[in-house]
Amino acid sequence: MTAFGLREEAAAAPALRGCFVAGTDTGVGKTVISAGLLHLLGRRGLRVAGYKPVAAGAVWHAETGEPGGWRNDDVEALLAAGNVELTRAELCPEVFEAACAPHLAARLEGRRIEPQRLIDGARHLMPRCDALVVEGVGGFCVPLAEAAGAGGDWGTDDLAVALALPLVLVVGLRLGCINHALLTAQAISARGLRLAGWIANRIDPDMACAADNIDTLTRALQSRHAAPLLGVIAHIESPDAGLVADQLDAPAVIAALQLRR
Repeated sequence: MTAFGLREEAAAAPALRGCFVAGTDTGVGKTVISAGLLHLLGRRGLRVAGYKPVAAGAVWHAETGEPGGWRNDDVEALLAAGNVELTRAELCPEVFEAACAPHLAARLEGRRIEPQRLIDGARHLMPRCDALVVEGVGGFCVPLAEAAGAGGDWGTDDLAVALALPLVLVVGLRLGCINHALLTAQAISARGLRLAGWIANRIDPDMACAADNIDTLTRALQSRHAAPLLGVIAHIESPDAGLVADQLDAPAVIAALQLRR
């Protein structure tokens, strides 16, 4: 058992298949990219499910009549993009009202995120699908659970290690993205994880020298991390999983994630 009470059983658990989608920052388009990946893999005949371990920023919909009427846009997008029937609680075990860092949102509600619950949630879904697309929270190193005493926090990077899925990095194309992408890739490598590839997302349609930024990152991430470019997503005013899937390099995605139908 670890300081967080985690069961040290990763070696005995069946290997998860799919990917962990990390971002260079918050607001870079992880959700629409994750939904696009689900859409693409579903087109290839795979049974696919999304998993959002923690969602911060939710609205109460009492008229649904369902237990737990909190709704989060990211959760709804992943629910719609997958082809495995899930409950919202299965897709996202921890939902908070406040749109802030998850450990702070939990503190505001007098709750504590339990790491083991997030890990078990992913493993619970795996027998029902061929590929699981796990969307991280914010950037790659966001605290999730606060440890008592001096044990240190447990965050999204620790979750990625526990799940041991290949990483897909979403790079939001805006000023500063080269530094953010290379630092994130370095952090992923330092945790012993495989960066399977990266996706460039044109979140700033007016970004200067966007093509040159993509070229720089393509060369750097390939040479330093053997991580290929899996797609360049044009700026989309309204998120659309199908349009994103159309702009992904399907053979490259399948090869990078080592998936077969």
